[in-house]
Amino acid sequence: MTVKRTACMLMTFAAVAAPAPAQPPRAPDFFLDGLAAHFDAGYPAGLPILRKALDAFGIGMSVDEEHRWHWLAGVVARLLWDDRRWEMHTEGHVRLARGIGALSGLPLALNARAIAMLFAGDLTAAASLIQELRAATDATGSNLAPYAALGVAAFRGAQAEAATLIDVMISDATRRGEGTAITFAEWASAVLNNGVGDYETAMRAAQRASEHAGQEVAATWAAVELIEAAARNGNSELAVGACRRLAEMTSASGTDWALGIEARSRALLSGGDTAERLYRESIERLGRTRIRADLARAHLLYGEWLRRERRRVDARAQLRIAHEMLDAMGMEAFAERARRELHATGETVRKRSVATGDEQLTAQEAQIARMARDGLSNPEIGVRMFISARTVQYHLRKVFTKLGIGSRSQLDRVLPD
Repeated sequence: MTVKRTACMLMTFAAVAAPAPAQPPRAPDFFLDGLAAHFDAGYPAGLPILRKALDAFGIGMSVDEEHRWHWLAGVVARLLWDDRRWEMHTEGHVRLARGIGALSGLPLALNARAIAMLFAGDLTAAASLIQELRAATDATGSNLAPYAALGVAAFRGAQAEAATLIDVMISDATRRGEGTAITFAEWASAVLNNGVGDYETAMRAAQRASEHAGQEVAATWAAVELIEAAARNGNSELAVGACRRLAEMTSASGTDWALGIEARSRALLSGGDTAERLYRESIERLGRTRIRADLARAHLLYGEWLRRERRRVDARAQLRIAHEMLDAMGMEAFAERARRELHATGETVRKRSVATGDEQLTAQEAQIARMARDGLSNPEIGVRMFISARTVQYHLRKVFTKLGIGSRSQLDRVLPD
């Protein structure tokens, strides 16, 4: 049993036994009651109380309280498959931490925000935040595990980088008894290997991640990867079991994100008209969310299924969408999967080989360039990046040279939003 799991159980027992508050409940009270119900009676029992916590967040709370509870609000939003509030709380946490100068809490806020941007399909923004995260970590001496960096490497399909981070993360987390980091690392391994098409390795990693029942969010994400890997590996029994466990949460949640993932997962285990209906439902639901990475993967899986059904014209339409989205996001391994499938339908897609625009910049240069584009002065950028204003100016000169411009006033023309 991990340290975190033990702490959660102790919190549950204490919250259940505690007397009712004298004042009307506020967001922190709902968080504690909801998590207690979640661990004590299961996901559906905690769901309505945790939604009340998110609804009440900020009401009657001081700035310090908001900063203290923002991180948990983001975790709860992920747990509830609420992509709108996940976006709101991760963005708000970073903004507040910067605004009040909460240097010690900034790495945690940046890490959570980068992971949210990862699922939104904005790997460039996530990588830029990681640069700021590293600067904040160096300045504070924080020993936060490299969650966001590993997530970006896994989504990109950067096998060597991801493998190194996975080994380090599991080794360090095992020594500290940090089950969350182990689960996250195994989930990232499953994503990485599903991307490159190594479904056997992905299946084993997802199984290990799913075993950590106390790490609800990452373990649930791992179940999604397990269904895809097991279905593609011919292990239908394993995939069906994982899908059943996933549906216990997604059906109760009822959000478009949750039900879109459930439909995509069920489609992998179905055939004929049922599979097609589920793939279409998944795309429709995920299309209404901020979770663009999973939407792109839904198009990819639907296109792969259509090709196996010998419906080449229909397959090409889905695979083109998938390839364009995945390629633009920088999810290179998944984009390569889409390119191979398009090739199998008789359509040739060239690999992107020449970087353009901000892709010529390093992650740190891109982060500084975006801040300058958004109107921050060199000293303000320096404060955020923990470098001097003179160093900021040095990097901006390199940015201008690479992008072929002469001043920061031209950045909005050459950098995407």
